[in-house]
Amino acid sequence: MEKKPLVYFLCTGNSCRSQMADGFLKALGQDRYEVKSAGLEAHGLNPRAVQVMKEAGVDISTHTSDVIDPEVLNRADYVITLCGHADEHCPVISGKNVTKWHWGFDDPAKATGTEEEMMAQFRNVRDAIKHRIEQFVQKGF
Repeated sequence: MEKKPLVYFLCTGNSCRSQMADGFLKALGQDRYEVKSAGLEAHGLNPRAVQVMKEAGVDISTHTSDVIDPEVLNRADYVITLCGHADEHCPVISGKNVTKWHWGFDDPAKATGTEEEMMAQFRNVRDAIKHRIEQFVQKGF
């Protein structure tokens, strides 16, 4: 049985962006990838992220907010940071040849305004992440 590439999405709190990327790759990758996500800290799963992903047909309600696991990090084939803070503070990856990318997205959890305006920011970030995941899958990484 062929080993699936391990994709590890990293963010500061593993509450929004990395969770969305995780959910989309699991949904769009058709079981071609082992997908995990984590944060420098665990801030809990953001309920707005769960809601906007549900609107897009992806259920992330059972995901957990986790801290980076060095073992997973060191066996990952792709490490993808989704915020500048995680990119700058990502632990050193030792061992094998890992591909590390930074896909910067605004933090929707920092959105202000009315509930409608904040949800609009979550949807914008969700759609941008979905687009990047679609490109990743199409290119067959």
